[in-house]
Amino acid sequence: MSIYDFKVKAQDGSEVSLSDYKGKVLLIVNTATGCGFTPQYEELQNLYALHQKDGLEILDFPCNQFAEQAPGSDEEIHSFCTGRYGITFPQFSKINVLGVDADPLFKYLSENTTFQGFGKSPLTLVLNGVAKKMDKDFKHNSNIKWNFTKFLISRDGQIIARFEPTSSMKDVKAKVEAIL
Repeated sequence: MSIYDFKVKAQDGSEVSLSDYKGKVLLIVNTATGCGFTPQYEELQNLYALHQKDGLEILDFPCNQFAEQAPGSDEEIHSFCTGRYGITFPQFSKINVLGVDADPLFKYLSENTTFQGFGKSPLTLVLNGVAKKMDKDFKHNSNIKWNFTKFLISRDGQIIARFEPTSSMKDVKAKVEAIL
């Protein structure tokens, strides 16, 4: 199985095959519009503007499972993201990334990567506390822990890296540029 075996829903409800992205470097992100990490949209857009011509695609999947930080319809979320952050990368229909209703793509991504930890920022204590309330065993499983978890996919559909929301966008950019 590879990333290209999955189909996802576009904002308009139509089905999109990830095989349409063969040969591209993908950064797949679960996002939210009302999260402390929402300003990462600006950095993601900057990365996209810089490297789309080189074959980078950022695939944005809004998710409301973490403290209900992605309220609203797909249209409302898209209007917010384009209006506030000027995003031009593809944004898909809102999904779940955890539990029995988790989107198969995100089940695959989380099952085939490892939780990287939240690092050593002041935010680490807060996120560890929140994650522990949601999942007492959070440090020992690969479930997605919060909004803005990112998965880097090579041109041949292989998972290269997982970045937690606290990962430096400089590190994300460096890894993207290394495989472009």
